[in-house]
Amino acid sequence: MVEHIMEDSEIKTDSEIVIDDTPAADAAAEDTAAQKQDSPPDGSSILSLSDVQENKGAYRIYTSLIRKMNSVLVGISNNAHIIGKQQITSEISIPMLLAVKSMRKQLIGFILGGEVKGFEMAKSSVNTAILSALCALEIDLPELRIVNIINGALLHDAGMLRLPKEITEKRGGLSEAERQHILSHPALAHKIVIKELHFQDDVGNIVLQHHERWDGTGYPHQIAGDYIDIGARIVTIADAFEAMVSPKPYRNSITGNQAVKNLLSDNSRRFDPTILKAFVLIMGIYPIGSIVRLNNGAVARISEVRAIAPLRPKVQIIVDQTNKIYRNEQGEFLDLLTEKSLYITKAMDTKEFLEQYAQNNAL
Repeated sequence: MVEHIMEDSEIKTDSEIVIDDTPAADAAAEDTAAQKQDSPPDGSSILSLSDVQENKGAYRIYTSLIRKMNSVLVGISNNAHIIGKQQITSEISIPMLLAVKSMRKQLIGFILGGEVKGFEMAKSSVNTAILSALCALEIDLPELRIVNIINGALLHDAGMLRLPKEITEKRGGLSEAERQHILSHPALAHKIVIKELHFQDDVGNIVLQHHERWDGTGYPHQIAGDYIDIGARIVTIADAFEAMVSPKPYRNSITGNQAVKNLLSDNSRRFDPTILKAFVLIMGIYPIGSIVRLNNGAVARISEVRAIAPLRPKVQIIVDQTNKIYRNEQGEFLDLLTEKSLYITKAMDTKEFLEQYAQNNAL
């Protein structure tokens, strides 16, 4: 099954999705935060970051990018010729690059947290673009090239919007004819990007080649290795990671730790090994925002990763060894590189944490 964007009745125009920074909006946000602070804690609120609970800071920027991208996708879906590369680049891609440079940790945490509801295709596109930008920065590509990679990542699945809904929304197996329709989406996306949005080939090649594989077994043209556009090689990895850590209607998400392990097991079949190494250096074995259990029984969130000691990141306590809960990021920070007696025993997914929380509070 392939996800689709919101129904037209839920679509918001650009005027409705601009961040409201007025004093009245700030006061409303403070009231909402105060109400949440006074309410009894539940498992999901414990895991929520303060920016998410109060809809402020990096989270407001993140959700604004998603809403703006949803508007772009709606225009593409409706064949509306009202968008173009200038709008996408100036309103989404450049602001995103600036955010990635200054809010890297927070954005990765939001991707792992998965707290934005709705806007599924736009959210996936924005998450993939953020991860692609991080990887492109890590391998020191020129800034203009990075902006184009962001554009390609945002639009890599645009071709899906031109396929029949009875295929993209079908549950269960596809017939061979339906499968061929799905395999055509990179070419459809390329046409949209070049002919309708008027991007150049440096963006068009990314959307066309993002399903090519390093070993030449991908589609649509079975090209291999360095013949695949470097932007497409980056987006392929980012897209795969994003898909694994995001819950889907037909399956649960997996932890960031398991997603990284899955990428590392590729053995140069699907992914460029050099770019994959850079991606793993950025994300770490336990990506920022991951929920983990320590050997003393405490539960913590990964706050910082380090390439030199990937199994010993910095963490912030969420529930300590006495079962004391820390809300709104009030828990102690611990550096597992210096706290030699502590170590991570397992990564936890949100469902596992919530079930444990409910059991502990039922005792």
